[in-house]
Amino acid sequence: MRSPQWRRLTYCAITNPMSGFHMPTPTQDEVRRGIAYMIVSVFIFAIVNALVKWLVADYPVTQVVFFRCVFALVPCIVLVPTHGGFACFRTKRLRDHVLRAGSQFASMICIFTAFRMMPLADAVAIQFASPLFLTVLSIFLLGERVGIHRWSAVLVGFAGVLIMVQPGPGMFESGALFALVNAVMSASVTIAMRRMSVTESTTTLVVYQGIVTALLSICLLPFGWVTPTWADLALMIGVGVCSGAGQYCWTQAFRFAPAAVAAPFSYTSMIWALTLGFLLWGDVPTPMLLVGAAVVAGSGLYILYRETVRRRSAAAPTTSPVQTGSAQGGGILKPS
Repeated sequence: MRSPQWRRLTYCAITNPMSGFHMPTPTQDEVRRGIAYMIVSVFIFAIVNALVKWLVADYPVTQVVFFRCVFALVPCIVLVPTHGGFACFRTKRLRDHVLRAGSQFASMICIFTAFRMMPLADAVAIQFASPLFLTVLSIFLLGERVGIHRWSAVLVGFAGVLIMVQPGPGMFESGALFALVNAVMSASVTIAMRRMSVTESTTTLVVYQGIVTALLSICLLPFGWVTPTWADLALMIGVGVCSGAGQYCWTQAFRFAPAAVAAPFSYTSMIWALTLGFLLWGDVPTPMLLVGAAVVAGSGLYILYRETVRRRSAAAPTTSPVQTGSAQGGGILKPS
């Protein structure tokens, strides 16, 4: 088993591919473990998304968000004693933690609202646009230079987004606008996480996000509450606990396997969304949705491919195993 220091360097190298870190080549066993973690993570979040859509039909979005945030702290409580104890709370970037968690909270409200207003597969498909926004935002927030290949992929990807959301007067009523805003917010959260991962451990990032989002969700409870049945209460608690477990598996996937190997498996979420949407609500995807989702997913995978090529080119002249530098990166699909 690799040392904790190696895992920390691997995580930084993945989340900051232009930071100058030279990531050691993972073993075949580690790659298989990374893929397994990603598949499990995608499945868990697919179930969570379906449960959220089921619950927001009868309960306020803010109430479901509250249970999701509060009970997602359960896995965090388990992580703290085994990952440095209270030392994980030490940080000099409290303001950045609060801002990042606030963005994550806004993203969560948007996607939960989208689940309430539109078919599950439609909302998930629009989420695929997040890597496209990530590429654009990296120019302004990370000072990254984007070449003709990635710009072309972004433009083609946005064409796919337009095919799916079909802009017009009914866009707001359909929930597509909320799903699109979620994609933008998710991209900004990913960039913030990459910049902060240079100085903050994974546990610190997860714990502070959990605490801040839980506090924010408590503030919104007075604006809507419906006393749940015992069965629905169990589902709400399950949403929170499973979300925390899914986030852990997602992090482990990119820790064990290279992003170019693990990230493509995140697009299997569309298969689960289509299956669950049909079984639970009888949703049948439109041809326009399938075409748009395929275009966006293809663009995201191509951006990932170009990032892999660029990362290898940048790492080629590196002679020392570890160097420091700025935090920049490309796009990978992150769950809500």
